[in-house]
Amino acid sequence: MGLFDFAKAVGHKLFTKDADAEEKIREHIEQANPGIQDLKVSYQDGAVSLSGKTDDAAAMEKAVLMAGNVMGVEKVTADGLEAPEAVEKVDYYVIQKGDTLSAVAKHFYGKASAYPRIFDANREVIKDPDLIFPGQKIRIPLDDA
Repeated sequence: MGLFDFAKAVGHKLFTKDADAEEKIREHIEQANPGIQDLKVSYQDGAVSLSGKTDDAAAMEKAVLMAGNVMGVEKVTADGLEAPEAVEKVDYYVIQKGDTLSAVAKHFYGKASAYPRIFDANREVIKDPDLIFPGQKIRIPLDDA
């Protein structure tokens, strides 16, 4: 899947000491259970590397986004995650100041009422469609838009 860049200064504050980062990020991903088996997380100087196995490419994408949307993380690699090739086409979008999921849906799909599609594709990343934050990176499904 390669390397993803994130905004290091924004996101969910899960740890205060770098020594706690690996455990806290792993727990954060496993709590939402996107479907990764044998998940391992390594963290060094703002860079996270994920490894494990999944039967679903979307689970891998969600795990990367969950790790990257943590304050203190600026890069995530998932080269150690075994996953099938993605079938669904997706784009990635960084939430801007003033954005709503409705506005993002209007931009990508031409209608604000399509926001539940974005929310459903990001349930592990976005817990409440009214609580998104600038700098947060999300998945935008493109097939059958």
